[in-house]
Amino acid sequence: MKYGEIEKIAKESLSEKRFLHSLGVAKKAVELAKIYGEDEEKAKKIGIAHDIAKELPKEDALDYVKKHNIILDDIEQQEPGLWHSKIGAYMTMEKFDFTKDMAQSIVNHTTGNINMTLMDKIIFLADKIEDNRSTEAYIKAREVAKTDLDEAILIIEKEAVKYCLTKNSLIHTNTIELMNKIILENRHKENEK
Repeated sequence: MKYGEIEKIAKESLSEKRFLHSLGVAKKAVELAKIYGEDEEKAKKIGIAHDIAKELPKEDALDYVKKHNIILDDIEQQEPGLWHSKIGAYMTMEKFDFTKDMAQSIVNHTTGNINMTLMDKIIFLADKIEDNRSTEAYIKAREVAKTDLDEAILIIEKEAVKYCLTKNSLIHTNTIELMNKIILENRHKENEK
């Protein structure tokens, strides 16, 4: 499906605020794809569609999970705010003919994952650092992302952990594992100097 058609469906499916965020993610995903030599059109499509399931009512989301046999891990079962990534991945494969790798970028855009592809990292970061976001950490990560995706991800994940702690939310193991992986890689680089 062409980008314009996906954007039209996103506009019809999302609130104005969420749609504007998605436009920002699509724009930032293209910017990062250009820097890192990734497919810009694919990044744009994933960016506009990444939150397609974000505003589903909880009952509808639960019905979708059951209907499609989507497996939610223990933490996801307790944190419905995480469901939209897996639901969105399925929806985009059904509605927009996204490939599995494109859908995987949607799955990974919330918590991250130690096995993220370059596109996964681009979408993960574009979601957090698009120009409508203005917290100090996001602004810092926006600059760092121009030269080091992993370091920008670490900044974002640290911020996510702080946010979860203030909200008394569970912290997904994917987030912790990803942070640990980047920290260990950074230590290894330092030791090589």
